[in-house]
Parts: sequence; structure tokens; C-alpha cells
Amino acid sequence: MALTQVYGIINSMNGTGLEISTTGWLVTIGLIVGLLALDLALAAARPHAVGFKEAVAWSVFYIAVAIVFGLVFAAQAGGEFGTQYFAGYIVEKSLSVDNLFVFVIIMTTFAVPEAYQHKALTFGIITALVMRAIFIAVGAALLKLFSFMFLIFGLLLIFTAIQLFRHRNEDPSVEDNALVKLTRRVIPVTTEYVGGKLFTRANGRRLATPLFIVLVAIGSSDLLFALDSIPAVFGVTEEAYIVFVANAFALLGLRALYFLVKGLLDRLVYLSAGLALILAFIGAKLVLHYGHTLNDRVPEIHTNVSLVVILVVLVVTTVASLIKVRRDPSLRAHPGSLRGHDNDPPRA
Repeated sequence: MALTQVYGIINSMNGTGLEISTTGWLVTIGLIVGLLALDLALAAARPHAVGFKEAVAWSVFYIAVAIVFGLVFAAQAGGEFGTQYFAGYIVEKSLSVDNLFVFVIIMTTFAVPEAYQHKALTFGIITALVMRAIFIAVGAALLKLFSFMFLIFGLLLIFTAIQLFRHRNEDPSVEDNALVKLTRRVIPVTTEYVGGKLFTRANGRRLATPLFIVLVAIGSSDLLFALDSIPAVFGVTEEAYIVFVANAFALLGLRALYFLVKGLLDRLVYLSAGLALILAFIGAKLVLHYGHTLNDRVPEIHTNVSLVVILVVLVVTTVASLIKVRRDPSLRAHPGSLRGHDNDPPRA
């Protein structure tokens, strides 16, 4: 199914308050595809280790694009929808930092050369964007047809938050990834990277390279993250268009952000706990929203309040993490896991 068809379906599922024309959708999709094409062209044309200055420049660029888009969108659609966009963008951006933890683990586990990390991340972001578009379409349809899905999404987020907090000091096991294991069984894999190729030939046989396995690991990880992030952003807006653009602009800057902060991630020791709190808060917001549809006396949490709470949690989490690591430099942050591992040592 073509992207325009997918997003046409999504547009038909938008809430009643926001109307996006076909031209608006096409311009939005064109902007996102253009930025993705630029990223992919740079990764393919000049494989290299991304330096700090380059990472800073691209990070500032993508954040600036997201902010300018939000301001233009707010001017056209109104301040309420603009606030929903920025709240959704901040939620997705904060959750994407957890993605970065896992990306670092994947790159380290498979010893990906720095020259090819750019390519791997760009393909991973494209995969994530396509999968999230599908999840957004499904989620929007379910919310439109069944109001109790707000309750289901809310409970899912609360359960995820509890699991993430319980296993906040653990790392997900990349080698135990079911899709990675299956790929290794089905496709023979070379032991070395072959010039950034995904497949190669040896002795007349077509073989996958480790870079292909890396893309499988990143793609399957993105799928799991989509299960959390899509319900989370629907917690701050019911508009499928806003959900899509918030996800898209948060993901577009992920590649540059990876190279910018991968050396600092180990210091964010309270990040998993902070994200668990954010997910629990948004889950409670969805549950209250469902209750409000049944009885007007059940209170709702306004988007402005959500935006403030999310920002405060992120700031406190970051500051507390830096203070904790300064006092004990031996500490190392973990992305957290939704399930424990039997071979993990007990936490102190």
C-alpha cells in the first residue's frame, strides 16, 4: 500500500476538531520523505564516522525544523492543536532517548564499524516510521470505533511503566531477540562486514552480512518501542495527524542525536525511572479520559498540564542523574527492559 493511501486512511480517522486537506498531507509527507532521502543519501554516498560538530549541526537542524513546523501548524490550526503537537513531540523525543540506549547496545553487541552506523540508523529510522504509520492508522481506527480503547491503551501504558520500573537497571538482550535468532537460522551470515553491504556472495552462495542482522535487530526493537510510544502520544492528542507528525519529527532527529549523546547516555541513570513515570502518568490520563466519557464528573487532565508534567519529570530526571553520577562515577545507566532475564544478577 502506498504511503499516500496509508495517510489518506489516517486522515479519515482524525478527530472532529482538526481537518487536514489532501494538499496539507501531501506537503507534510513530501517534507518528511525529503528529509529521509537526504539522510539516506548522505549515509550511502559518504560512509564515515560522524563527529561531534557534525552531530550538533544536524541535531540543531532537525530540532529547528520540528519547532518551525510546530509554530506554523499552531498558526494555521490554533493554539490548542499546537500545544498538542509540542506535547506529543516532547513525549516521543523523550521516549526516543530510550531507543538510543538500545541502539548503542546493538552497535556494541555486533561491533558495527563507525563508518556504517550512520547507514544502519537511517534504515532503522525509516523502518520505525513505516511501522508507526501502520500502528497510528490501527490505533486511530480503534479509538474512533471503540471508546473503551482509551481504557485499554491506558492500562497498557501503566503495565509497561510498572515493568520498565521493575527492570529499570537491566539491558534488553539483543542476542535473545527472536527475530534475530530466526534470521540467523534461515539466512547464512558472514563473519565480517563487507564494505557496508547487506548481502554478498562467497563460493557461489548468497550470504547476509552482519549489517543485515543489525538492521533486523533495530527493526524488531523499533516494533516494540512503537507498542509503547503510539498509545503514549494518543494520550496527549486524539488527532492522528498530530500523532504522525510528532512521531516523524522525533524520529528524524534520532540519527544525529545518537552520535551527539551516545557518550553521555551512560550518565542518565534515572532515565528509565523517569520514562516509567511519564508512561504511568499518560496511562492514568487515558483511563480518566475514558471515565469522563462515561460520567462528566470524572476529571480530565488538560494537555497543558501534561506538557508541564512531562517537562518537569525530564528535567528532574536529567539533573538527578548527573548529580548521582558525579557522586558515584562508577554507576552506569541502563535502558530498562519490559521483562527480566534469568541470568541477570540481582540488583543491589
